[in-house]
Amino acid sequence: MSAAAPSVSQARACLVLAAVLWSSGSFFMRFLREPTPLAAALKLELHLPQLTSLQITCYRGLFGGLAMLLLVHRADVRFRPMMLGMTAVFALMSGLYMSALALGPAANAIFLQNTAPIWVYLIAVFVLGERGDRRGWQAVLLGGLGAIVIVAGNWPRNLPADEEQTQVAILFMGLGSGLTYAVVMVFLRVLRTESAAWLTALNLFGSAFAIALYVLLRFGPEEFASWATAPAMPQFAVMAVYGVVQMAIPYWLFARGLRVLSPQEAGIITLIEPLLNPVWAYLMTPEKDAPTVPMIVGGALILAALAWRYLPHGEPSPPTPPRG
Repeated sequence: MSAAAPSVSQARACLVLAAVLWSSGSFFMRFLREPTPLAAALKLELHLPQLTSLQITCYRGLFGGLAMLLLVHRADVRFRPMMLGMTAVFALMSGLYMSALALGPAANAIFLQNTAPIWVYLIAVFVLGERGDRRGWQAVLLGGLGAIVIVAGNWPRNLPADEEQTQVAILFMGLGSGLTYAVVMVFLRVLRTESAAWLTALNLFGSAFAIALYVLLRFGPEEFASWATAPAMPQFAVMAVYGVVQMAIPYWLFARGLRVLSPQEAGIITLIEPLLNPVWAYLMTPEKDAPTVPMIVGGALILAALAWRYLPHGEPSPPTPPRG
């Protein structure tokens, strides 16, 4: 049986904490793929052997799913046809986002969190028939404007043709991950009566299985075996922490928050993540991910969107009725 639903304030706190934990993705990705100062200080070469984004995504989902099973009770284990669609979309979302994050600057992968609220508003209001409010729409559009400023301002100029194609691919990966993330939010909202731990475990296991199956079918058993056993033990340890801290716990919190809050509000609150994501990247690789003017301006617009949605607005007093 699913645990009791949180209060509205608890649900919002769940989403804020989920966004903060999600934002650590840049930290883990840089830690696993580049020779960072932190790894050098710890005398670790976690970037060797070089792991692909699909390897990291697969093991992150596997370890996160195993951890989440600890919170699943026997009564929570139920299957509904809609869960298959949820896990498939979740796997696609994870693959697109991790590929975008690995191929380009963390600020460009910000499209995941900044286009998702727009998509989810469109889906929730026009497909599911949920009520939208004017301030929510305005906050979503303001956050989307912040994303456009960040990505447009950081778009590389005068690149060779092949690198230009890579940047275009990153752009479409970000847009695709934003759309699929919005669909995942809607699935979690529709399935809100189910256990949050069970839904999270299904998504993480489904993501790991889908990626492993793709590699197996595309490259064959021998290449798959080499691919699966390539990571070193320290890398396995980091991917295990990555799966628990950056995926399992925040998605469990996210699913619990969506039991009470609408996908529209959840999308706005989790705009916190893209504000912090480039910060983690800068702390790990400051020479590569130094903040730029467009990042600062775009981040300010995102903060303004959050403030516009949640800070109290003074309402005019009703007119005093005439006497007599």
